[in-house]
Amino acid sequence: MIRPLKVKAIDNATLEEIGFSWHTDSDGSSYVADELVQITSEEAEAYYTATNKLYDMYAEAAEYVIENDLFFELGIPFNLVESIKKSWENDVHWHLYGRFDLAGGIDGKPIKLIEFNADTPTGLFETAIVQWAMLKVNEMDEEKQFNTVYESISENFKRLITLFEDPNEISKEMHQTRFNEHYEGWKILFSSIEGDDEEEVTTKLLQRMADDAGFITGFEFLQNVQFDDESIADAQNQDYEYWFKLFPWEDISIEEGELALTLQKIIESQSAIVLNPAYTLLFQSKAMLKILWELFPDSPYLLETRYESLDAKAYVEKKVFGREGANTKFVEADGSISAQIDGEYEHYKSVYQEAVDFPRDEEGNYYQAGVFFAYEACGLGFRRGGKILDNMSKFVGHVIK
Repeated sequence: MIRPLKVKAIDNATLEEIGFSWHTDSDGSSYVADELVQITSEEAEAYYTATNKLYDMYAEAAEYVIENDLFFELGIPFNLVESIKKSWENDVHWHLYGRFDLAGGIDGKPIKLIEFNADTPTGLFETAIVQWAMLKVNEMDEEKQFNTVYESISENFKRLITLFEDPNEISKEMHQTRFNEHYEGWKILFSSIEGDDEEEVTTKLLQRMADDAGFITGFEFLQNVQFDDESIADAQNQDYEYWFKLFPWEDISIEEGELALTLQKIIESQSAIVLNPAYTLLFQSKAMLKILWELFPDSPYLLETRYESLDAKAYVEKKVFGREGANTKFVEADGSISAQIDGEYEHYKSVYQEAVDFPRDEEGNYYQAGVFFAYEACGLGFRRGGKILDNMSKFVGHVIK
């Protein structure tokens, strides 16, 4: 049983001052809980270890998918296959960040992978900034969290500049020499959809991290970005060597087919680098859970996952590119449906994943851990809600006891 620690909430005015405008859900309730999940340092270390191992498994599974041409099996759109292959081949297409969703890890329950939000994960601002601020507001030790998200993503931006895996080991002189010789004046354009405060603020947080790493940065709403076969530019026709888009690859494929083909040409010529890379769509596909189960059947972190319903056990049916719990169905061992959420992703294929118990509190709420990954596991936060966690679930920070 989880017994969260009650703390003083951050008032809405203060949240808005730091840019966090999505603090209230549509029913008028606070999105951020005024409680913290208490974990031990051993539990934090277990999340760190599990997430790093899972990422290595995903990388091996992606290589397997590419070598065996399993793109259709994963639901990958045909117009993104070449972009995926090309971005996978070249190390400069660096995976900037993603978020693993995990069951267990606290309350004595084993850690199990639920899915990997590898392309455009939500929860970045609240994990990196808000839960840290909650410790500060409550005069608690700000080091008592598994939370280096800001620093870790900034380090990943430095890797784009230096191409060294550990930029901290580079002497200042060597770093500056390499920067001057190869990357001086290189620029990253950041883009999100106009009218979505959460996505805009999240994108601008990433922009600030890139600023800290030494890049020249710009921001442009996605609809104003200029594309041709050899460049990506802002509305003032200023070209950029890197482009970060908070817009899912699968949506580009379906909604912006012409752009998908243009980006393929840009990626092939390396006239610009797109972040997150196209190959993160392999990680994003929940069909990868089935590939992982087949490749690593003895892993303690995996749940049985197939392309057909499981016999004689409870399972969760979900769509390969579903989001926020939409089009998810919880089926009990006797075949009865105990929870179901409709949505807009019905046209995608389904995967069927063995059900697992989530930690719960005295009120019956379920808790799912979210661990961000940026070269390594770097930050933990929790979502709290019903049996299927949807967009009305709450964000709950944590503190290490």
